Amino acid sequence: MTDATAADMTIAAGASRGLWGEAARRFLNHRLATLGLIMLAIIVLACVLAPLIAHYGPNEIDLRGRNQPPGGMHWLGTDGTGRDIFARILYGGRISLTVGFVAVAISAAIGIFIGCVAGYFGGKVDLLLMGLIDMVLTFPRLVIIIAFVAVVGPSIFNTMVVIGLLSWPSIARLTRGEILALRNQEFVLAARSLGTSPSVIILEHILPNVLSPILVAITLDVATVILLEASLSFLGLGAQAPAASWGNMLRDARTLSILESQPWMWIPPGAMIAMAVLSINFVGDGLRDALDPQHIMGGGAK
Repeated sequence: MTDATAADMTIAAGASRGLWGEAARRFLNHRLATLGLIMLAIIVLACVLAPLIAHYGPNEIDLRGRNQPPGGMHWLGTDGTGRDIFARILYGGRISLTVGFVAVAISAAIGIFIGCVAGYFGGKVDLLLMGLIDMVLTFPRLVIIIAFVAVVGPSIFNTMVVIGLLSWPSIARLTRGEILALRNQEFVLAARSLGTSPSVIILEHILPNVLSPILVAITLDVATVILLEASLSFLGLGAQAPAASWGNMLRDARTLSILESQPWMWIPPGAMIAMAVLSINFVGDGLRDALDPQHIMGGGAK
């Protein structure tokens, strides 16, 4: 390796660190994004440390302490069977957040793969895969999910899988569009002329350059999936009793008497859903601004 080549690599590495450093600075200067990141970190950490924070188990029944309002013994009160609401909020967050992250991971893996193949190879391959994407997009997702879960049986695993299998088209279309704009660039043509395999070109040369908008889309999808899981659990097709999730806690509090006289049973899970979704959306907005190439190259000027 010549000294000139080594110098060029050092300069490129420094420029890359500079771009990511500028992106991080812009993200941290985005007040709502920083607030969202802090909120999300607190929620995730509280759910992970639930056994250390909660004084009761999520399914620990105390029939003598049923329907108690928030107080010293039970910070957020108890439900109709004496279970601690605070404990169920924390343990329920584990399920709701896990469904969001795992389902989006499944959809992102499928969507990025299909988008890369369609965008890079083009032609009949692109036409075939775009037809598949359009076909999946025509399906009413919520109806298909409800029907699938009703047939195979409601469970968290089934919920994660079916949401992931039906949520990839938007990421696939985004990935395809970004790759179409880069596949004929000089650095890609140079890699082809050297005999580099398509998989290496996609993974090492193209995908890192289109990762920013994909990452933003994935982040925002997590919030959508958390809401979707809450809807399914509210309908009885998500987490099953006695397991707690924010959605089925709302389902258990749907009677008129509870809505009117026992707000501590439905306000906490509803507030947690709202805070989690808002914080993820704030983070997604911050990433979108921070990873905007025009903003980064412009030194953060607005």
